[in-house]
Amino acid sequence: MKFTECGIPGVVFIENRILEDRRGAFVKIFHQEAFHGAGIEDQFQESYYSISRKGVIRGMHFQAPPADHAKLVYVISGAIVDVVLDIRRGTPTYGRFVAFDINEDNRCAVYVPRGCAHGFCALSDHAVVTYLQTTMHAPEHDSGIHFDSFGMDWPEKDPTLSDRDSQFPMFKDFISPFAD
Repeated sequence: MKFTECGIPGVVFIENRILEDRRGAFVKIFHQEAFHGAGIEDQFQESYYSISRKGVIRGMHFQAPPADHAKLVYVISGAIVDVVLDIRRGTPTYGRFVAFDINEDNRCAVYVPRGCAHGFCALSDHAVVTYLQTTMHAPEHDSGIHFDSFGMDWPEKDPTLSDRDSQFPMFKDFISPFAD
């Protein structure tokens, strides 16, 4: 595994080890010692996946303290643009974002630290995205920021959104529950 810091403290792009032969491929997504060596929190408590059609944007999601979490995101099938936004007040990167192309061919992952919002846009007809989280889902602490309010040039100009995601506050009106 190769771990690359990506301009926002704690956000890590992970190039996974891939073993391929005539049968297909085998991909290692998580290795505790490697994650520890890269300084990544890895006590994952919950895992789930989403299935999205092309043009869907999910995000920008986070859980507020005390239920905040880090997450590991990777694509099983299809392709996405994955986006992480720093919402930790007082950090030099507050309000900055990074975007990554993650897909079934590159088999990479993104580690999203606590205090960052996360979202993605499905680029393929069918995208299956898996998440591992360091806390359990807590609906009362679940929140987000409007996807189109912080400067990201999304590849989809007329996205499909959930009703919930379309109602999130704009970044300029957002009061972050995270301190640096």
